[in-house]
Amino acid sequence: MLQTRRTLLLGAAGLAAAGLTVPRRAAAATMDEIKKRGFITVATEDDYEPFEFVKDGKPTGYDQDLLEAMKKKVGFAIHQEIIPWTGILPGVTTGKYDAAVTAILVTAERMKTLDFAMPVAESVDYYLKRKGDAKIKGIKDLSGKSLGVEAGSAMLKLLPQLADMLKATGGSLGKVVQYQGYPEAYQDLAVGRLDYVVNTKLSLDSIVAAKPDVFEVGQAVSQPTYIAWAVAKGNTGLLAVFNDFLAAAKKDGSMYALQKTYFNTTFEDLPDHPVANV
Repeated sequence: MLQTRRTLLLGAAGLAAAGLTVPRRAAAATMDEIKKRGFITVATEDDYEPFEFVKDGKPTGYDQDLLEAMKKKVGFAIHQEIIPWTGILPGVTTGKYDAAVTAILVTAERMKTLDFAMPVAESVDYYLKRKGDAKIKGIKDLSGKSLGVEAGSAMLKLLPQLADMLKATGGSLGKVVQYQGYPEAYQDLAVGRLDYVVNTKLSLDSIVAAKPDVFEVGQAVSQPTYIAWAVAKGNTGLLAVFNDFLAAAKKDGSMYALQKTYFNTTFEDLPDHPVANV
C-alpha cells in the first residue's frame, strides 16, 4: 500500500510550522562532532497518537513534550524532522538522523542495529473493532477475519502471539493487511474493508476517545513490551545524553506527569535499561 497524500501533507505541515527542515548527512555524528557543530537531528512521526501527532499545525504528544523538555536541558540544539514511520529506523541506522524520538517497541531484532535508551512507556497490543460489531466478541471470534497493522512495526512482529491464542481456540489468523501508517488502517476499519486493527492499547485508547461512536477496544493480543527512543548502534556518547535526561525526568516526576496527561496512567516501574520481550 502506497504512502498516502494525507501523511505527506501532515509531515510537511509540521515541518513548515516548526521550521524543522535540516540538511542531510551521510553518517551519524559522534558526541565530539555534535559538540563541534552544536546540534543533533532527530526523526519523529506526525500521526501516532498519543505519542506524536499534529494539532493546529504544530507537532505535539508525549514524545514531543519530552523532546521539548530535553531541548532546554542539553548543551546543543535539537533539530527535528517529521517523517512517516517507515523511514525513521532506516534513517537512524544509516546515519541520516542521529536519533529516533518516537514510540519504538524494543525488540531483539532491532537491538542488533540500534541502541535504545531507557524505556519511556510500557505497551500491550490490543485489537480495535467497529463499535457494536456483534461478529467480534472475543479473541476466538478473530479467527479468519482480516486485520490491519503497520508495515515494519513491532505490532506486526507480535502477531505470532495472537496466532498462538487463536490456535488454542481452534482458529487461525486471517488476511493480514500492512499499512504505511495507522490512520489509513483505521479508515479502512471504519468503512468495513477490515474486521479489526492491532496496535498498542495506549494508541487505541486515544483513537477511541476521539471517535467513541466509531470504534471500541477489544482484548489484549500480546504480552507486555517496552517503548524507547533509539540511536545508531555504538553511539554511546549520545545514548548517555538521552539516558541522563530521561533519568532526571523520572526523578523530578515530569515524565510521569506527561504519562498521566497523555495515557491517563503512569509507568513508575519501568526498567532503567532497554528490555526486549520479543
